Amino acid sequence: MITNNMKKLAYARLWIAIVLCFTLSTRLVAQTAETIININGNDKGRVFDGIGGVSGGGGTSRLLIDYPLQQQNQILDFLFKPNFGASLHILKVEIGGDVNTTNGAEASHMRTPGDQNYNRGYEWWLMKQAKLRNPQIKLYALEWGAPGWFKGGFWSDDNISYIINWLKHAKIDHGLTIDYLGGWNERGYNKEWYRKLKAALDKNGLQTMIVADDGGGWSVAKDLATDSAFSSAVSIVGQHYPCSDNGKGTGCASSTEAQNLNKPLWASEHGTNNYNEGATAITRSYNRGYIEGKMTAYINWAVIAAWYSTLPHAGEGLMLADEPWSGRFTIGKSIWAVAHTAQFAKPGWQYIDNACGYLKDNGTYVTLKNGADYSIIAETMDANYSQTITFKPVGGLFNGTIHVWHTHFNSTDEKDYFVKQQDINPLNGVFTITLEPGNIYTFTTTTGQHKGVVMQRPEAVFKLPYADNFNEYANDAIPKYFSTLNGAFEIADAGGGRKGKCLQQQAIQAPIPWLNKPMEPFTVMGDPKWENYKVSIDVLIGKSGSVELLGRINQQPMNWQYISARGYHLKVQSSGTWVFYYQKSDPKDSAVNMPPVNKILASGSLNFRGNKWHNLALSFRDNHIEVFVDKKRLASLNDNQSSGGQIGLYVSSWRKAQFDNLLIKP
Repeated sequence: MITNNMKKLAYARLWIAIVLCFTLSTRLVAQTAETIININGNDKGRVFDGIGGVSGGGGTSRLLIDYPLQQQNQILDFLFKPNFGASLHILKVEIGGDVNTTNGAEASHMRTPGDQNYNRGYEWWLMKQAKLRNPQIKLYALEWGAPGWFKGGFWSDDNISYIINWLKHAKIDHGLTIDYLGGWNERGYNKEWYRKLKAALDKNGLQTMIVADDGGGWSVAKDLATDSAFSSAVSIVGQHYPCSDNGKGTGCASSTEAQNLNKPLWASEHGTNNYNEGATAITRSYNRGYIEGKMTAYINWAVIAAWYSTLPHAGEGLMLADEPWSGRFTIGKSIWAVAHTAQFAKPGWQYIDNACGYLKDNGTYVTLKNGADYSIIAETMDANYSQTITFKPVGGLFNGTIHVWHTHFNSTDEKDYFVKQQDINPLNGVFTITLEPGNIYTFTTTTGQHKGVVMQRPEAVFKLPYADNFNEYANDAIPKYFSTLNGAFEIADAGGGRKGKCLQQQAIQAPIPWLNKPMEPFTVMGDPKWENYKVSIDVLIGKSGSVELLGRINQQPMNWQYISARGYHLKVQSSGTWVFYYQKSDPKDSAVNMPPVNKILASGSLNFRGNKWHNLALSFRDNHIEVFVDKKRLASLNDNQSSGGQIGLYVSSWRKAQFDNLLIKP
């Protein structure tokens, strides 16, 4: 007997079945519905200016120059070689000022008004390596901080002279033409200063184009629209991180004023994402930045994550190279995200506006042309279903074989990244393709692209013992593995009656900082995985001031005013007063900008002369620590606040303290 309840249950099941069938059919329609995209080679669009990377805003490329030659060349090829890896079109570098600008300091070429040296640092080397691989690459320079001797601060005539000298000697001493020049990184703008800078460029016969304002918004466009003198000085409008959600790369709009200026609009700093995990944001933003904001260049910070893992923003680059002693480097997904655009369109190509837009299911596509050749970059990072697309090129575009390159970013298998697929033979130029979710595709009429093969080395701990007497370097060189966080630690002739070379802190005046409250001169060195070791070094402090030898440094956290060195510090004054302490970040939120906390573990005084050479040493064995000066043990204690880390050197009061005969033993 069928009851009313049984009938109700049957009707309910029937209704559920109908709903499920409807939902499934809707999904099938979403998966199989065809989208037709017309590509007309006669349509207008902005000129593509390229994809680039930033070396600077910290010591972001510092460790690359210390890599074994074979691995170093591979890395440089993957960054700069055309049609190979990232195939970058622009390299942006920092004009140094001996000041920390995130995770390191770049060397100044004029530490005083009478000092000029255009061989300091490693940015000259990197620019020449980029040019060696791609003579067409464009070079872009920008200041984050500056030397402290300028009269009038950053927006001064002294700074204009400082920049002009750097640009002139880039050509004279290194054969490098700097194509683009910014102002003060993310610190606003001074219209009069930009006008004077342009006049100085013209007076010195420099064709370098000015980018303004390398900031965080498009407000500069309003002044450019209303101030003709300011507008005539500025060639390009460049802004930082224009995509509102950098993690997803969505919302990449510029302003109406900016788009109406008739000037190129650039994401002149972009990224700050992990070399692997940042690939999806890169993929989205390169397309959306043009569709939504008409931006025609994207410059990733950083070009390579070649700084120690203990420093801020570790791993945030297009690839990872933080282990020069082993030669190990890592190519993640970000390189291939860049390659899908940079290998298939060159500066001077033109976007086709009517062939740039959104797919039906959370995806985008852009089309660029060069004569009859064209490339389409389509991404489905946020898509839920497969989508069938028919492309119909007309207007003089090539109608022959289409080459297809593909990356499946949801995969963890490197074999699924930047893979050449089977060619498509269109019918009268028309071709149809199904796009799967979580992928990027490039369809192109061009050839010659390559993925490249990585000859990888295994990860390895920096082997000890390690010694350096600094005698094998030229003056002003940066010794191997030392990464300066503030100031300038370079090779000089030894003083105090000692022959040979030494490591000397060269900056004698606090610089104009970028964002951080300027700490005193500080450098780090070595493997963050070191645990039990003894470090010793000779020091010449001078008549006043102090130096510090650091050990087991495991992190240098940064807030917007202070940078600390979390680890053990032996501080010795020229008077002989000494203190051994452990430094850590303030336990409060870093946003409150509190100074680091120092816990004193031992202290005392010595019969000591600052103008004589002395030896400092620290020994770490599990939880047991010993402190030495001139081979005399001053303290023996147990402490477990840090179990391992690097060594470091710290100098007070911007003095030219010297260091020699570094020895690190297991």
